Amino acid sequence: MSEWRCFPLWEEGNPSMLDPLRKVDIHVFGFLRDSMDEQGLPYQMEMDIPSEGRLAHDIATELRLPLDKVESVFRNGRVINIYDPVFPGDRVAFFPHGTPGPYRVFLGIARENAERARRESHRK
Repeated sequence: MSEWRCFPLWEEGNPSMLDPLRKVDIHVFGFLRDSMDEQGLPYQMEMDIPSEGRLAHDIATELRLPLDKVESVFRNGRVINIYDPVFPGDRVAFFPHGTPGPYRVFLGIARENAERARRESHRK
């Protein structure tokens, strides 16, 4: 299990200031925050990940987010597939279902959900 901690970026002794290349900044939005509340975890945190990266899916699983409720993942402001890698230094956000129709297309959420369904059908 990866080590994660929540530190204000300006806090003296913040470990991320010592080695920012191993950290990923994670944000959780909408009703996915209920899962964080149940675990007593913050909605924003940093997590150590290996230099080769980790799948967004694995990070969501480790955070015990309900995967069937995660509609989109953003990496550095762009939609990615939940099975795409996340690398140290990235900013990652998990969003639940509920994005209005046109925005799902404009942002690429619909495209990535179709790709996610394709990948999951091959895993079974």
